Amino acid sequence: MAPYVFLHLGCLGLLWVGWSWFSVGLAAAFYGLRMFAITAFYHRYFSHRAFRTSRFMQFVFALLGNTSMQRGALWWAATHRHHHLHADEVTDKHSPARHGLYWSHLGWLTDPNNVPTDFSRIPDLAKYPELRFLDKYDYVGPIFYGVILLLIGTLVAHLAPEWGASVGQVFIWGFFVSTVVLLHATLCINSLAHKMGSRRFETTDDSRNSLFLALLTLGEGWHNNHHRYAHSARQGFYWWEIDLSYYGLKLLSWLGWVWDLRPVPASIYKEAHHD
Repeated sequence: MAPYVFLHLGCLGLLWVGWSWFSVGLAAAFYGLRMFAITAFYHRYFSHRAFRTSRFMQFVFALLGNTSMQRGALWWAATHRHHHLHADEVTDKHSPARHGLYWSHLGWLTDPNNVPTDFSRIPDLAKYPELRFLDKYDYVGPIFYGVILLLIGTLVAHLAPEWGASVGQVFIWGFFVSTVVLLHATLCINSLAHKMGSRRFETTDDSRNSLFLALLTLGEGWHNNHHRYAHSARQGFYWWEIDLSYYGLKLLSWLGWVWDLRPVPASIYKEAHHD
């Protein structure tokens, strides 16, 4: 609980540091980059193995995702795999239908019972010592990120004072504001994506598709699609369903940094119904 209280209280620093276009832009850029690390790698790669990548890139994005204060990739994947096995059942850790909207959004995350990593669910990932390190010392990423922001703020304050960005301002916007918005946007998939939107597939859970949530989370809002077939690298199953994380993965595949992106099987499309 304490780290998340600290994270939210830190946003009050805005009352003292103000804002500048540079600081707001930097916060938005790091929001997008770290959201991609969560959606494309924490979720689609670590949790569902929707594509393949090198051990080096696996570590880079595990570290980048770790900066968002959503714990380590191993914990995230183990928790999410449990969710898919028991979606909207009593044993689901964050079902709004079973435990209420607040609990599904934030309460479950701060419950000490949900902090330990269930390594039995991730034997394919637990064999990597570097991932175990980030899981055990999940404060390393946020500290690393904070130092980077302080360095950026110091450089900008000295080299481009006309931009009006102080060290404190860069840090408050880049660390606290960006991370809080990122955290709640991610958590909206656990809570709101099981309450708002449409259902294309008849699944055993309450998952729904929402364009608004998809834009907010770079594609995760196509949640009903995802719960029907979780192993696809894309969650926007159709060309008109905007899925920025998938576009990013396609770009990385062209660069040779990821490969074997798993498609949506033709049989799944045959099950879809359109309003």
